[in-house]
Amino acid sequence: MDNLREKTYELRQDILDIVVAGKGGHIGGDMSVVDILATLYFRIMNVSPENQDSPDRDRFIMSKGHSVEALYAVLASAGFFPLKEVLEKFSRFGSPYIGHPNNHLPGIEMNSGSLGHGLPVSVGMALAGKMDKRDYRVYTVMGDGELAEGSVWEAAMAGASFGLDNLCATIDRNRLQISGGTEEVMKLDSLKEKFGAFGWNVTEVEDGNDVDQLTKAYEEAKTVKGRPTVVIANTVKGCGSAVMENKAGWHHRVPTAQEYTEISQELLERKGRLS
Repeated sequence: MDNLREKTYELRQDILDIVVAGKGGHIGGDMSVVDILATLYFRIMNVSPENQDSPDRDRFIMSKGHSVEALYAVLASAGFFPLKEVLEKFSRFGSPYIGHPNNHLPGIEMNSGSLGHGLPVSVGMALAGKMDKRDYRVYTVMGDGELAEGSVWEAAMAGASFGLDNLCATIDRNRLQISGGTEEVMKLDSLKEKFGAFGWNVTEVEDGNDVDQLTKAYEEAKTVKGRPTVVIANTVKGCGSAVMENKAGWHHRVPTAQEYTEISQELLERKGRLS
């Protein structure tokens, strides 16, 4: 999609509408990760409503499952289900559109959100692909706060040990989690050195909210042989509006009517400057 930069602002408005309609959601992380999801689904991955049951489709695991509103918005835009249905049913009693990914919905491989599970499952999927001699690739997106989970590092060790060059992980490195800054809660830097020491190919994207920089990183990852790749995407929590940006309080919050108007207006203005 040549107009993917503009599309990400439309997706941000969809996210905003989903959170308001459902009266809940992790909007800050949604806004930081949406460019990553849009790049993967619209430029990189071989997966669509038409081939979602094919054994050769690419697999995607949303490990930071609490940012499901962004995933729903992207999947709806890609044609897996109608956005109107998400807006009507998100977070309602008995709805399949719950607050974490639900694999009873089209396009979702596994239930996730219990942090630290996405990378281990992705390692298993990638290893299965190697054993079955399939050409599919496996992608997962983790939050940076999630990296405090020990299972992440067990999976990192295994992924490199098995030489899973069909595996690509992304870290949504917005440096904020529910209780504050990541470096105050649990120091993570240098992630590049940590994953490198585990034997991974490491690519750091300076602007993780830039779809062109992300595209370059993911295309390069496809050429790497003999080891998995991690993309460290330096993003902005709440990206899209000064109302939310770089504010830990927007980890989980529903905008007021006034905030909704301000955020929507700024999204429209920023999209307009890209035209």
